[in-house]
Amino acid sequence: MIIWIASYPKSGNTWIRSMLSAYLFSENGEFSFKLLENIDRFSIKNLISKSINDTHYQSNISKYWIPTQKIINQDEKIHFLKTHNALCTINGNKFTDQFNTKAAIYIVRDPRNLITSLAHHYEMNLGDAFNFLTNKRKIIFPQSLEKDDKLSNKPRDFNFLADWSGHYTSWKNINFCPLKIVKYEDLILDTENILVSILEFLSKFLKLKLDKKKITNTLESTSFENLSRMENSDGFHESITSPKTKKKIKFFNLGKKNNWNKLLDKKIVRKIESNFRNEMIELGYL
Repeated sequence: MIIWIASYPKSGNTWIRSMLSAYLFSENGEFSFKLLENIDRFSIKNLISKSINDTHYQSNISKYWIPTQKIINQDEKIHFLKTHNALCTINGNKFTDQFNTKAAIYIVRDPRNLITSLAHHYEMNLGDAFNFLTNKRKIIFPQSLEKDDKLSNKPRDFNFLADWSGHYTSWKNINFCPLKIVKYEDLILDTENILVSILEFLSKFLKLKLDKKKITNTLESTSFENLSRMENSDGFHESITSPKTKKKIKFFNLGKKNNWNKLLDKKIVRKIESNFRNEMIELGYL
């Protein structure tokens, strides 16, 4: 059964995956980028039919969501998978269901800080990033890590996001499995306690013990500063290539320095707060 690590893009998914992979899949809590393979991105690329063409590929590919998960779950083990997909249904095709999902962890981030990360990651200005956040039909295409797929025009994986509030609401309202919601801001302010709370949540489905030394090692080896150093020295295979410069875009970019109070124009702030007022109040952002 699958335990989803779900989030809107640039909301802390990779940080959570880093901590969990270090704690769950290493002997002593020492992180390496290689460990992220244990919590990989959900993909249906191996099941895409050769008969599918580019016409209506969203609905065609969505037909493979559940069949792919059934194959993943054949061994009846717990599988951790990352996704940026909203918990949606396309032409009757559900993203997941109670027969394939054990639990979900959803990471949410204040859209006022999220917008600058999106702008950097996708090389957009803030106006375009705002349109990204508020597009109720937003779709992204994860950059393939396969060399022969990089420039392919064939149907490929996609993530249907919706807008920021729609994405959050879709996962918040999941009603067929246990859900833990993690606020990125809480993770920054009290990383250790949030990690412990996530491990306690997972202990309902896994046999695991809380090891103080291993938690300490996990926190140290997955700090933003260390992840950024690792990216600088070794590169990060999940960072995307800029179509403008053909160089990798820095993935671990600002960290705690990403402060909307200092980086955002008041006009953009008001627009974000107006569009997402209800959800931001619910989450304590307003």
